[in-house]
Amino acid sequence: MWFKKSIGDVVKDLNSNLDMGLTSSQVAEQRTKYGLNKFSTKKSKTKLQMFFAQLNDIMIYILIIAAILSFLVGEVSDTIIIAIVILINAIVGMIQESKAEKALEALKELSTPKALVKRDNSIYEIPSEEVVPGDIVIIDAGRYIPCDLRLIESANLQIEESALTGESVPTNKDANITLSSDDVPLGDQKNMAFMSTLATYGRGIGIAVSTGMNTEIGKIAKMLDESENEQTPLQIKLEQLGKYLGFLAVGISVLMFIVGMIQGRNMLDMFITSISLAVAAIPEGLPAIVTIVLAIGVQKMIKQNAIIRKLPAVETLGSVNIICSDKTGTLTQNKMTVQKFYANNSLKDINSLNLNNSIERLLIENLVLCNDATSNNGNQTGDPTEVALIDVGNNYNIEKSELNNLHPRVRELPFDSDRKLMSTINKYDSTYYIFTKGATDNLLNLCNKIYINNDILDFTESLKQEILNASYKMSDDALRVLGAAFKEISDFNTLTDSDIEKDLIFIGLVGMIDPPRLEVKDSIALCKNSGIKTIMITGDHKNTAFAIAKELSIAENIDEVISGSELNNLSDDELTNKIDSLRVFARVSPEHKVKIVKAFKSKGNIVSMTGDGVNDAPSLKAADIGVSMGITGTDVAKGASDMILTDDNFSTIVSAIEEGRNIFNNIKKSVIFLISCNAGEIVALFLAILLGWASPLSATHILWVNLITDTFPALALGIDPGDKEVMNKKPRNPKDSLFKNSISSLIFNGFLIGILTLVAFIYGVRVYGGSTMTLSNVSAKVLIHAQTLAFTVLSGTQLAHSLNMRNESKSIFSIGIFSNKYLIGAILLGFLLQLLVITIPPIASLFGVYKLTINDWIFVIIISLIPIILNEIIKIFKRSKIRKHS
Repeated sequence: MWFKKSIGDVVKDLNSNLDMGLTSSQVAEQRTKYGLNKFSTKKSKTKLQMFFAQLNDIMIYILIIAAILSFLVGEVSDTIIIAIVILINAIVGMIQESKAEKALEALKELSTPKALVKRDNSIYEIPSEEVVPGDIVIIDAGRYIPCDLRLIESANLQIEESALTGESVPTNKDANITLSSDDVPLGDQKNMAFMSTLATYGRGIGIAVSTGMNTEIGKIAKMLDESENEQTPLQIKLEQLGKYLGFLAVGISVLMFIVGMIQGRNMLDMFITSISLAVAAIPEGLPAIVTIVLAIGVQKMIKQNAIIRKLPAVETLGSVNIICSDKTGTLTQNKMTVQKFYANNSLKDINSLNLNNSIERLLIENLVLCNDATSNNGNQTGDPTEVALIDVGNNYNIEKSELNNLHPRVRELPFDSDRKLMSTINKYDSTYYIFTKGATDNLLNLCNKIYINNDILDFTESLKQEILNASYKMSDDALRVLGAAFKEISDFNTLTDSDIEKDLIFIGLVGMIDPPRLEVKDSIALCKNSGIKTIMITGDHKNTAFAIAKELSIAENIDEVISGSELNNLSDDELTNKIDSLRVFARVSPEHKVKIVKAFKSKGNIVSMTGDGVNDAPSLKAADIGVSMGITGTDVAKGASDMILTDDNFSTIVSAIEEGRNIFNNIKKSVIFLISCNAGEIVALFLAILLGWASPLSATHILWVNLITDTFPALALGIDPGDKEVMNKKPRNPKDSLFKNSISSLIFNGFLIGILTLVAFIYGVRVYGGSTMTLSNVSAKVLIHAQTLAFTVLSGTQLAHSLNMRNESKSIFSIGIFSNKYLIGAILLGFLLQLLVITIPPIASLFGVYKLTINDWIFVIIISLIPIILNEIIKIFKRSKIRKHS
């Protein structure tokens, strides 16, 4: 318990030196003993482990069994094709998992802060992970604390510890106190500074006492290092689908084998045919396609500033109907900005400031000179409120450095949380000006004069009331108000501290706010239109929170706002009953967030929650989609989240939801397309065997179609351009079947493809001289011709059907046939590959097919276009029904 020890004892225990710092040999010794100052992570999977992990799938198991059986009966070509399918799936999955790990590692590298340390009697700036216990660490405003420190010096030091304690107000630190109690909360350990917190004001020096996993934040990270996460609905549904299709494959195989035996067919032939049916029932390309579609979607999201940590979480995004968002930095710009000012008895917009007016110029000089922050070309240090005041000067070419040169500071009274004031004395030619700024009420009590229209007047009660009215008006607009006053003196050496802030002359007020991001309002309107509620969570006061929420159209009246104290007085059941009427949660702590998430989830909502601090980790875990901040977020928050925003922007969440909806729709298109195509294969084989016909397709034909001819279109459907109207629809219920509103289309097109394949087979038998369809009476030559036609029509109808899948109701002609160039390319590639299989003799021999004539090709093209024609007719009726319903 370092907070209980004196500075001398801490230095002695760690064998350090306040003047010299650690020596190089001591640093090396400490690093060997304690390791690097970073969180330990689980050992990364090897490429081989990733590869074998991709094989852990029910459909892959069935394919492996089918490959073994094919090999045992001498169908080596079938075995090779199945092996290629399995290999492609495993390699693609392995590559994507590896990419995701590398993306997260890159993000960690970007977020590594620097630390200033004293070593060998010199100051060095080093990566924070190189800090070791005993290091003397220098703290200044704007710098992150690199590890847990026992402070040894402090000067007006304030540290923002919300990442650890949840307290949004910076904590005042004092190195000189020594605490006696054993049980002191982290927020009250005033002589300590903790890893990943931010120094916002003042300066200090500390000695590193704990690093890496031994820090307070590291201990929480260790507690949150849970091994597994629950499966998402998409994972569960695809796993169930694999099991159903597996049982279906086995059932059909057994049934057909029994039917064949009853019909007196050759046992070996029936065994091979049964395997063909098993293969036909399983869309073996599905795992690879789903992985690839998710991977492409995730890569696209990265470009839009959203890193998805877990691939299947993309599907959950499409179901989100509640977004609980932090205000600061996510809904707002995280940059305090002066909006209005009051001077000369007039309240104006800051853009109308006139530097030619002596009072307005003096107001700005006061706020810039009585200020410890810096802001120059985007580089800022210090309290955000003071940075905002510096920026006003910058906007009017009154730069702090130049002004300090003209009017150097000769004395100061630092800001004090009791006085709520700060004062400086600056030299103006042969005289001195005292500049004071701070809380309006406190400042007015110290003023007895007011500067109006170049005259210094007595500060009457009526004038004070006018100023208070202006202050209240700005407060009602959620502006934070600061007052400014001055006094001219001839000598500052004889003044006591109490004399400095006495008998001041009031100059004016400024009102500032962290303004909403410009794009957020449109994003919230888009959410509302798509059935998504936006909930604002903030540490601000109720009125401030409501003003922002009203401007962003999140809330319309104050009754939709609840404060943290009111939240504490509600039981879980009471909050659940009231939750639907609430839109804003003000003055809440991170602990409240879990309560809010559970209340929304208890009503069946799919909840997204944002957070950046360590204490946000439980709520990020509790939410369906935990969203952490990439810029301000702690490593613990990022580790607990499903998605990381690299720009900390609310609009990125909305874009990710839109992308998630489109990705899910595209996966659904691919799945239904593959299953409807495979259903067509089952129908063709099932009916042919049931009717006692020769088999219209071999196992090799089916595998070829599944691997090449329909897999490429399925993949192209997976990257179909997003539906522009997807955000006009309500969120999808995650409990809904993957086949909701699509089962009739799936069955219809499955039967259609199967029947057309049989039509081609019958046509081939009849054209090439067969008198009957039974196996015993069809010659080998006629059977090869007929199977070639059936094989080619099966490929052609599936390629054509892929165009139908782009939209359930819109015509392919209104969408644009060429709007998905990848799909057109996939269709042309599939046609070309089919042509090569039939026309190149060695390959044709391997597949057991025959070169088609011109008449055959005309027949194939006509039959293959039938699915497009019939589906376009059906879509006309669907659109009519939709219009009538609307």
